[in-house]
Amino acid sequence: MLAAIPYTTFPTIDLGFVEIRTFGLMVALGVMLGAIIASRIGERAGVPSDDTIALATRLVVAGVIGARLTWVLTHLDQIDSPVDVVAVWEGGLQFSGGFIAAIIVGIPTFRKWSRVTRWRMLDGMALGLTVGLAFGRVGCYSVGEHLGAETTSFFLASRYDGGSTREGPPEIGQVIHNTSLYEMLLLLVLAGVLWWVLRQRPVPGSLIGLFCVWYGVQRFSTDFLRGYDETTLGLTGAQWMCVALVPAGLYILARVRRSLARESYDEPAVALETSASNTDASSESTIG
Repeated sequence: MLAAIPYTTFPTIDLGFVEIRTFGLMVALGVMLGAIIASRIGERAGVPSDDTIALATRLVVAGVIGARLTWVLTHLDQIDSPVDVVAVWEGGLQFSGGFIAAIIVGIPTFRKWSRVTRWRMLDGMALGLTVGLAFGRVGCYSVGEHLGAETTSFFLASRYDGGSTREGPPEIGQVIHNTSLYEMLLLLVLAGVLWWVLRQRPVPGSLIGLFCVWYGVQRFSTDFLRGYDETTLGLTGAQWMCVALVPAGLYILARVRRSLARESYDEPAVALETSASNTDASSESTIG
């Protein structure tokens, strides 16, 4: 192999007066940015920003609990004390459990909204979740999670140069797949695609449907490169979730969007744009 990306884990960031755990910092930044993005899109659907932030907080708490529980249940060999069960700041969150837990907690709120508002909000959360997951993968990369098998040909392969890891560790100098890096890059591309689609004022359900298909295919594929995940019938827990996620996304894109396109869904966006136009006109008048 001609070249590989040098890789040394960096579980902490030393600022001199304080030491910050990288994983916790990245997850926190991802949550904040994701919630802000979802709230901004929610305002276009007529949902107050505070309501979206409150919902996002509940979903995040449920997601972290669900993600941690599923990780603990599939990594019992790494649990030596009660503290290890809750030590999320060191890494160890499993997306499938968190995703399912968040959906369950969010259902009561989703049911209160009109059908169109519900799908607009899900679109906003899809973009926010994509950004949040990308930051989360930086955290995984920093602590040495989701490392894969040795490779000699892949152009994004990593050369392990040292540092503590949550899995393995590989041998110093070994060239491996690093699925945290792969997923982060793919999620950033997805975020760009979803943002572009959003700017086209799509039919409600477009972003969440695209997210389900893209992330489902992405995660199903990259999990085959992981070297330390537990499997059931040859697939990881996340891959089994993707078996349902991709068809669900295709159904949303093919059927749900079609029915929503026949409904009137422009009023919240139009109202917001009108308000923004009036505000701009007032500002111009004041400046003049």
